[in-house]
Amino acid sequence: MSQDGVDLETSLGYLLKEASSVLRVAMEEVLRPLGMTVTHYSCLELLAQRPGLSNSELARGAFVTRQSMNVLLQALERDGYVSRPAAAPVGKVLPTRLTPRGRRKLEKATVAVRSVELRMLAGLTESEQTGAYRILRSMIHSLRDDA
Repeated sequence: MSQDGVDLETSLGYLLKEASSVLRVAMEEVLRPLGMTVTHYSCLELLAQRPGLSNSELARGAFVTRQSMNVLLQALERDGYVSRPAAAPVGKVLPTRLTPRGRRKLEKATVAVRSVELRMLAGLTESEQTGAYRILRSMIHSLRDDA
């Protein structure tokens, strides 16, 4: 620690935030030509892996507010990428699903996002990549356990 606070040169938290920011910028750059943002992509990817998620579940998974996710879902539904029932089958939850058009859009976005991930990992050996995954998962687990 420096006298005035955290030493940014040696702060792992700062370095992780910088990596996250640079990754997001790179992903936005490859998604923009597809008419998408990282949040759009995250929403479609979550729905592909977990069909029927609610607005709240999607918001948590994409790291945005429920209000922001609701606006995004309305746009995605209007554009034909997702579908939601007119009325909730149970309670107030409107389960969301990808449409065939949404799946095609996601396939293109996945190729673009994967190219960024490959670029990010290019300087690491397979063993280093495995270690990085393990370390990051451990950090996440440790912080969630303390919450």
